[in-house]
Parts: sequence; structure tokens; C-alpha cells
Amino acid sequence: MSVEILQRLEEAKRRFGPGEGLRTAELIAAAAREPFQDAASLVRFHEALLFLRAYPASPEVALQADQVLAGFASRVTGIPGLDEPEVSGIAGTSVSAVFSYDLARRLAAAWPGRVEIDWDGYPTDRLGRWLRPSLPLVEEDWTVEANVPYREWMRAAQGAAANDLDWLLDRLPPDQYDSLELPLRWELGETDATRTRARMDEGPIFFQERPLDRRGSLAQETPELGLTRLSRAEGTRVIQQAVDRSAARYRELYGFTYGDPANVLRAEAGRGVRFTLWGLLPERRLPLRAYHCAVISKNGVPVGYVETLSLFERMEVGFNIYYTFREGESAWLYTRLLRLFRQLMGVRCFSVDPYQIGLHNEEAIASGAFWFYRKLGFRPVGEKAERLLAIEDRRIVNDPGYRTPAATLRKFATGPLVYDDQACWDRFRVRNLGLAVQRKMAERFGGDAQKMRRAAMAAVRRALGTPLHPADQPWALVLSLIPDLKKWPASEKRAVARMLRAKRGPDETRYLQIMARQPRLRQAVLKLGE
Repeated sequence: MSVEILQRLEEAKRRFGPGEGLRTAELIAAAAREPFQDAASLVRFHEALLFLRAYPASPEVALQADQVLAGFASRVTGIPGLDEPEVSGIAGTSVSAVFSYDLARRLAAAWPGRVEIDWDGYPTDRLGRWLRPSLPLVEEDWTVEANVPYREWMRAAQGAAANDLDWLLDRLPPDQYDSLELPLRWELGETDATRTRARMDEGPIFFQERPLDRRGSLAQETPELGLTRLSRAEGTRVIQQAVDRSAARYRELYGFTYGDPANVLRAEAGRGVRFTLWGLLPERRLPLRAYHCAVISKNGVPVGYVETLSLFERMEVGFNIYYTFREGESAWLYTRLLRLFRQLMGVRCFSVDPYQIGLHNEEAIASGAFWFYRKLGFRPVGEKAERLLAIEDRRIVNDPGYRTPAATLRKFATGPLVYDDQACWDRFRVRNLGLAVQRKMAERFGGDAQKMRRAAMAAVRRALGTPLHPADQPWALVLSLIPDLKKWPASEKRAVARMLRAKRGPDETRYLQIMARQPRLRQAVLKLGE
């Protein structure tokens, strides 16, 4: 009976229309009475409930899903296999992973008593060299004895109030802590950090009374999204939620760990979807590109996230819908996201990294991620890839049942996909700017990085006729490669200076807006990055 009811529940994810909501709610209630005894069945039940809560056909479905999920922790006791990365984050389970110093500190502060070092199997002899300053007389053991009981030394030094993780975080600098690669164990319990109970702030629930819209069009102009700026307190809370829920999935995202709570925007995309977007703390920003990330929620349920890297009108987009919700409206969500980025930042050229379509990513190969983007109008870069695409297109036309082999998808994944109305960015790579700087450093400064930095700052300061801030140094390195910079009109030099100030300002969105109005600088950077 358990297998049959799970199949019926999973089929209900694709049924919407009159009467379906009531039938699905009754099915959830029936499934909740089943004593699932193995991990595979429990996971299937859990994921079906989450999907139906995000895409409910009726109020009854949303209510039933919430009620069963609220008590889900009681179902997992004694059942192994629920802490694997593929299914992690279920209420009542734990996560064991290596996290960076900054993320470990955030988790320890947010969840006191729940996060500790997982010492089981860890080679504690690695601790010796770093603990010496914090443990008087430990050299008496460390330098001459084998199998030093470092944990005993630490416990003696801690006193009753501390635990191992807190004690180490307070005494080791970030680079030393990271070098130890300490595994942490996080007891999730029934907290809101779990996938089971995770909810973003939600408005009225959108009930799915019609079939899911799996289409998407980037060419069709759609209405602008409504935007709200959150308070700093709200921004802090939202970013911490993102940190927690990502870590529960064994993920550590740069933009979550170092998100700027002072500049968090919420966008209403329609159909119960919200995008909550932010950039980086000023001291954590990238040298040239603007970084933004967003959490995607559907009826309050986090269903995915996106990371972006922007320069001029070009944006690299990393888009991830959690596996639970990939039967949903991924294409529609993606097109609404790109609409938001156009509206907010003025970007027009979108690039997808090869990893997203399968480079060192077998999950993307198995899911045919290449065709997800291709159907939205993205194209591969390079003549070889274009010829291969023409062959595949003919095969699909001639044989409706044809499926692109994995080997062919891997060939497409050797380069990026782009969506734009011109090919000027096809050969551009930000890395090429850095390599050009390295070559100049080797040729003119004998490999002396500090000497080159000082020379670049001085040269650009003279060329622009304006003082520079130390934070302008990365751009100064690039601008120093432009041979005719000092001959540019004064108005364009002033625009460059405004761009540099905006880069270190409160919000990188303004930086991109100013950059978009500088065609001469754009052309120079394009040439350097090809």
C-alpha cells in the first residue's frame, strides 16, 4: 500500500483543476497514516509534500501539507540514510560537513548548542602546531610524545562554559582554522533551518488551479516587478535564513556568507513567487564584477537560488532550482528573474557557465540542462559548437523521439551559453583581464606586484586628474593597460571617476548603471578581455 500511495501522491503533483485539490488533500491524509519504514520512502513522501506545499491546488492541500511536515521529525527516528547530501535537511536529522571559518562562526552563533566539531575519525595530531600559543606547556607533550590527547588539553583549558568549536573559533585566525578542515556536526532538530520547515515571509498563497506553466520567453517583454527595500534588521534575518538553509543542504555560497543586510530587495514576481535579492558587503566585493544573489520562494517555500556576476551589460547567471521543485515552473521562474535583472541593473547579455550545462557536473548532463537554456534562446559560443547544434537540430526535426546522447551534451558543455542580440561578448573572459595584468607585471616590473600596483595607481591618477581611493586599485590595474586613457575627453574621465566611487558605494547596482553609460570604456575593456 505504501508504494502505491506514494505513486499516487507523486502523480498528484501534475494534476490541477476542478476537484483535484480536495482529492490531493485526502491523499495526503491517507499517506500520513502510512508507517514508512525506509529512507527512500520517507524521502519520497517528504519531497512530494514540499512540492505540493509550494504548488498547492487548494487551501486544503496547503493546510494538509503543512500539518504533516510540522510533525515529520517524529518519522525519522532510527532510520539511517537521511543525512546524505542528496536528501539532507529533513527535520530530525543532522548535517556533518566542513565549513569555512566565517560560516562556522555564523552557524555557531545562530544555533548555540547545536553545532559542534565531529571528532569521530578526525586526525587530532593536526592541531598541535596551531594550539601551542593557546595551551601553556603543551610543548611538553607535542614535541616529544606520540598520540597527544589534544582534546583533553583543550577541555582542561576551556572550563565548564565553552565547547570545542567556540573555543577554537575564539583562538584561531580564519586561515589557520580553515587549514584544519574540521568537520562540524549540526543537529537540525525541528528548527526552521530544515528544508521541512523552511519558510520565507509569504503573502497570500497562490493556488495552482491550472496546469503548471513550464514555458518561458526571454524575447517577450513582461511587466516590471514590484520592488520593496527591506530594513537592515529584516535583511539580516533573511540572509541568515539563506545561510542556514544552504548549509543544511551542504552548500556554502559566497553571497550568503558575506551578504550585505543593508541592501536587500524583495521583488514580487507574481503567482506566489518572490525573489529576495542582495549584494556583497563592501569589504567582500569582487575587484571588477558586481555580485548579486537571490533566494527564490514560491508561496513562502524556498525553491532555489541564483548568483550573478555583472560587468557592463553582461551578466553571468548561475541558476539552481532545488531538485524537489524541478518538476515545477523552472523556465517561467528563470525568465522572470532575468526580467528583474534587466529592470534593476540594465543588463542585456546573459551568459551561462559551462558547469551549469554539464562541465564536471553529471547531474546537469543527466537532466539535459543544455536544452533547458537552448529552448529559452541561448546559443553556444564558437563555430564548432554551432555546427554541432545544427546537426542536433536536424536530428530532432527528423526524429521526434530522438534524445541527445550524454557524450554530445558533454561537448556542448565545454563552453558557455549566451543570450544576447550581438556577439561582441563571445570571446570575452574576465580572466583575460587578469592575465593581461600578469604579463605586464612580468615584462615591466620584474614580477613585483607591489611595484606594479603603485605604478598603476599613480598613472591612472595622473590620467584621470583625480585622487584615487585604495579600493580603486583593481580598476587602476586594468585602466593602466589602456594606452590612450590620458587623451580621453574630460567628461569621460569624470564618468570613470564616478564609476570608481560607485563601486565602493553602498550598492553595486548604481555601479552597473553608471558603467552602462560609458561606451568608450566598454570598448576598451572588451578589447583587453578577448
